[in-house]
Amino acid sequence: MHHVPLLVNVALALAYALLGGLVARRLRLPPLVGYMLAGVALGPFTPGFTGDVQAIQQLAELGVMLLMFGVGLHFSFGDLWAVRGIAIPGALIQMAVAAGAGYVMALAWGWTPEAALVLGLAISVASTVVLLRGLMDRGTLDTLHGRVAVGWLVLEDLATVVVLVLLPAFVGPDNPPGWVTPALAVGKALLFVVLMLVVGKRVIPKVLGWIARTQSRELFVLGALTAAVGTALAAAEVFGVSLALAAFVAGVVVSESPLHRQVSDDLLPFREAFAVLFFVSVGMLVNPAYLVRNWEHVALLTLLIVCGKALVAMLVGFALPYPARTALVVAAGLSQIGEFSFIVGQAGLGLGVLSESQYSLILAGAIVSITLNPLMLRLTDPAERALRRLPRLWAAIDRRHAAIVDENEGRAKDEGRAKGEGRAKDEGRAEDEGRAEDEGRASSAPTS
Repeated sequence: MHHVPLLVNVALALAYALLGGLVARRLRLPPLVGYMLAGVALGPFTPGFTGDVQAIQQLAELGVMLLMFGVGLHFSFGDLWAVRGIAIPGALIQMAVAAGAGYVMALAWGWTPEAALVLGLAISVASTVVLLRGLMDRGTLDTLHGRVAVGWLVLEDLATVVVLVLLPAFVGPDNPPGWVTPALAVGKALLFVVLMLVVGKRVIPKVLGWIARTQSRELFVLGALTAAVGTALAAAEVFGVSLALAAFVAGVVVSESPLHRQVSDDLLPFREAFAVLFFVSVGMLVNPAYLVRNWEHVALLTLLIVCGKALVAMLVGFALPYPARTALVVAAGLSQIGEFSFIVGQAGLGLGVLSESQYSLILAGAIVSITLNPLMLRLTDPAERALRRLPRLWAAIDRRHAAIVDENEGRAKDEGRAKGEGRAKDEGRAEDEGRAEDEGRASSAPTS
């Protein structure tokens, strides 16, 4: 048994995660909370069996790559463009305000500017997994409010990918002052993206298509895994970009292939299993004793994530030409942090600007905010009813809703009128043709 410690750690991590996930679902919480708490129980800061953090984290890296590959695979510029009027300004404003507030708060706690910047960036982006699950549970994913929330988060994800490119250049320990290092990092990243969009976009789908013609599911799965993991590792080695960015771009490239649905379906079990290991590895770094000693920091950070981010999103949504309910749903859905926050925090750990205790604070904020998120979504209906009891305020924040409805109704009427006119023309044309046929048939009939 002692000759296979990696297998023992993986087996225990999966077993702990299964138990934690079942308990979380029993309590009507996202399973992600259970996975992270399973990591806390398995970590070195709690009694009982202690897992090998380094071994599990190496496998968790694979989970990060597959997770980001899946995000890229489902990334849609169309979804973002359809709601660009609220998603682009809203996401950018909310991220800037949240990052700035987190930065100032961390400086007040005595953190270094670099660590404070990592904290601010980490709390500025919400979890895609948690948001989609919350919207699906409430049946609002395919509504206008759900589409806006998803588009908003798509832009946050895209902005975080840019952050992962620039972060080493700005807070790296050995970087000289000035813009040379950031410019070089951006240049390398852009070169990689251009090569992937020009060359990879042609090569990878063709290779996957050639493998698919062999009619071997095993070979196709291997090809898809190679496209995700191999591209990420090669890009990190050659261009110096993060594994997360490389896997994301690889996913975007594969999404252009007609086989992208098959790739997504075949990789789903691998992505889910290794993503679970990633969340377990995240929980293993949580130091409960540190969090207890610094409970005020945990409370303030959670307040900023849950209430501060929601307030900013709500105010921005009220100011833009969308229904007030959309702003409430977006605000509630984005009042949490998750996987992208962990990736940003781990980047800070890897760069040596964030300590494990400080990282624990980010994880605590994530666990609490994700736990509270279903409650936040359930509060949207009472919040809307409360605002409607204030007619002047409701008229002010929902003043553009009527205009949107009138515009949509007008467009629908125009389309209906156009369809009606077209139908009338078709019917008239059909009658003329029928009459002509009858007359021709009558003239050609033999006379007695």
